[in-house]
Amino acid sequence: MRRLSILEKHSNATSDTAPSTPDDGASTTEADAAVVSPTEPPPDGGYGWVCCGAVSILNCFTWGIAATYGVYLSNYLATDYFPGATPLDYALIGGLEFGAALLISPLCTILTRDLGRNAVMTAGCIMFSGGFIAASFANKTWQLYVSQGVLIGLGLGAIFIPSIQVLPQWFLKRRSLAGGIASAGSGFGGLAFSLGTSAMIEQIGLAWALRITGIIAFVGNVVGMLLIKDRNHIVNPPQLGFAIHLLRRYDCLLLLSWAFTNLLGYMVILYSLSSYAVQVVGLTQAQAGVLTAVLNLGTGIGRPLIGFASDRFGRLEVATTLTLLNGILLFAIWVPADNYGVLIFYALVSGAMLGVYWMTVGPLCAEVAGLHEVPSFLSLQWLTVVLPTTFAEVIALYLRRPDMGRWAYLYPQVFAALSYIVASLFLFELLRMKRKGRLLSQMPEMVQVQ
Repeated sequence: MRRLSILEKHSNATSDTAPSTPDDGASTTEADAAVVSPTEPPPDGGYGWVCCGAVSILNCFTWGIAATYGVYLSNYLATDYFPGATPLDYALIGGLEFGAALLISPLCTILTRDLGRNAVMTAGCIMFSGGFIAASFANKTWQLYVSQGVLIGLGLGAIFIPSIQVLPQWFLKRRSLAGGIASAGSGFGGLAFSLGTSAMIEQIGLAWALRITGIIAFVGNVVGMLLIKDRNHIVNPPQLGFAIHLLRRYDCLLLLSWAFTNLLGYMVILYSLSSYAVQVVGLTQAQAGVLTAVLNLGTGIGRPLIGFASDRFGRLEVATTLTLLNGILLFAIWVPADNYGVLIFYALVSGAMLGVYWMTVGPLCAEVAGLHEVPSFLSLQWLTVVLPTTFAEVIALYLRRPDMGRWAYLYPQVFAALSYIVASLFLFELLRMKRKGRLLSQMPEMVQVQ
């Protein structure tokens, strides 16, 4: 017990300065090594790959489905499906899917610790699917808020939050690659459900599209839940709902600031691209659905590549570069895009990178705070991004200027691009701090050699 206490103290001390160091294609940190007993290191494989597949399934049937809200949003805006509802209502409903999911993170973290992972995730499966089925019977705006907004969001959080904590426990050198493969599930799920949702709405109507989605989601999420398995008995994480001590650390605050500003841009692209295609470029609803599908295809292809690059070149370095690149590409491609072909190209390229936060947040939390603190730090991460995920699209629709014709979405586009660029500055500062800490830690050795 005394040895474990010493190791934990050492991990807290070293995680402030431990940088990402590529080594034979893998990036590890002192914090990772300090919190894991030498006799029980992460296996970097084995049943971990089953867990990787399970998390990918869960991402497919949660975030993949949630990412198709842009298809519903485009239809709501084009058909006035709920008389009296405003565009801001529809934007806020979509934001609530993310916001409610993340707002309950402290509660889910604590309940997972006290009741067990399966109990929380089972409740999530019921709420998530029930939200879609309830939305199919909604005929008033407030009913849509409760069902397609809050209920789906609560179910999403109860499935996602207990599962995201598991994967870093199984991998060290391949942690980002495993995370990339798992995250790809949301991309391929979004691809399938974007195309499927558009076809179902056109062929059998919106109500049945919601019901069928809810039933399929229940089956898929139950399968993923039954396959996942944690290593809490080895890692023994504290699983704090609100880890105040992490808020006193400058590096943790930088990572939280990156999360907040990054997701302001992410939500705007995710939800506004299809409505921009219909209202500005003049595409059909079917073409807008294909655009959303291509965006998710880019996500499915790009996230494993991001994971591989992160393990090879450094997790923090790759996250910083891609965050900045998202802002640059938005100015360079989306703003001037005025035809279907350019939008398809942008959706594919942007889709591969725009979700860099979801792909890298778990490994970065382990790298900055240490593996022992991952569940607690992730709980803070989810609370931090409640506001941007809930209100980013509301802000974007408020910034629209329909009277500007071709440039009706210029202000939302600039808002999203600047959000990514500012977010990258927080990571540049974190990278500078880590490199400085590494240099300072090496100075005694350099003096001794001289």
